[in-house]
Amino acid sequence: MKYRYRALGFLFLLSVITYVDRVCINLLGKDMQSELGITPEYWGMILGAFALSYAVFEIPTGVMADRSGPRKTAARIVVWWSIFTSLTGFVQNFWQLISCRFLFGAGEAGAYPTSSAAISRWFPLRERARATGIVWMGSRIGGAISPIIVLTLAEQVGWRGTFGVFAVLGAVWVAVWYWWFRDTPKEKAGVTAEELKEIGPPFENQPHGLPWGTVLRDSNFITLLVMYHTYCWGSFFYLSWLTDYLRYGRGYDNSDLKAIAWLPFACGACGNLFGGWMSDRLRPKIGLKWARCSIGAGGLFLGGCFMMATHFVPGKLLPLVLLALGYGSLDAMLPVSWAVCLDIGRRYGGSVSGAMNMAGQLGSFLSSVAFGYIVKSLLAEGWSKPDAYNLPLLPFSIMLLVSAALFLRVDPNRQLVPGETAEAEPQAA
Repeated sequence: MKYRYRALGFLFLLSVITYVDRVCINLLGKDMQSELGITPEYWGMILGAFALSYAVFEIPTGVMADRSGPRKTAARIVVWWSIFTSLTGFVQNFWQLISCRFLFGAGEAGAYPTSSAAISRWFPLRERARATGIVWMGSRIGGAISPIIVLTLAEQVGWRGTFGVFAVLGAVWVAVWYWWFRDTPKEKAGVTAEELKEIGPPFENQPHGLPWGTVLRDSNFITLLVMYHTYCWGSFFYLSWLTDYLRYGRGYDNSDLKAIAWLPFACGACGNLFGGWMSDRLRPKIGLKWARCSIGAGGLFLGGCFMMATHFVPGKLLPLVLLALGYGSLDAMLPVSWAVCLDIGRRYGGSVSGAMNMAGQLGSFLSSVAFGYIVKSLLAEGWSKPDAYNLPLLPFSIMLLVSAALFLRVDPNRQLVPGETAEAEPQAA
């Protein structure tokens, strides 16, 4: 197997672990809220605290990946978040939990910008969307297996012990990653001259950061940020409130969650794989812009339509199927949007993807808090729990439709930093 695909395997596993750790709290939320006495609006703040710190630290860790290289940056990230995953099992009240989640988010921030920085060094242009799709597919596989693993573990060791188990997983990954991985394929013993030719000249670590004064005046860059911000209003629902929505909005219990709550994430995994593959396949046929924008805008539009339809249908199974189809559609755009960061950012891919994800996670923070407050206010007005948990899907779906329109305005051909030399795409051996 070529060494770049082995490196991709590490990034895939990182993505799986990232999302198991991230989704864990949502699945354990019922027991945690009960034991710690946390109401819906405060639970929304706890979920939002993760998103807020994740957003704040996205750019710094993206810049770190560009300057220091993905090897050291990824190791620091995973060590940090593993510590606070473990500490989550020891919290005793709301303030300890929200502090722990904030610091956990600060640690996990930059995982995907760092993966993008690694892909930009290890993969040729023609394979980057596919490689990004596989990394994001790992996140959805992590989300899909979480209900079975997390709920089963919780039955054996309780919710507190479950966090400790997942902290150990991160520590194991760090040890093997730091031993095996190198920042560029040229540094890795065993990579053949033939594979180095296929990959092309690697980007070197950057002594100077992205010129923010220039890029913040770039309309294409701003459109990318706003597009991802509005996208995260809809997508973060799946990572924050989906479990509570299924429980209180559709009547699911733990046995239901184990049996079928994996479906949206399984569809998301397929969407990531398809979106990245299709974009790379279309690029030589219809050009880079439409290879990216047709998949990105189309996925967002379908995702918004499926989420909106979920609001109007009754029952238990059909809403979950619609949400699953929506997540699969949304995730088809995910590797495309991150590939756009590499298209326009080139050697500053970590910084650009960090900025895009920062804008997105601010949307995640606002949406998670808004969901909790909407539910609280509707319950106070006498709405039933199913109706109160169902209503927020409408504004979230509208934000996804706005994001679809914005994606059509993004041009991946416009390099962000004037004077950057366009990459010559090497020929396959």
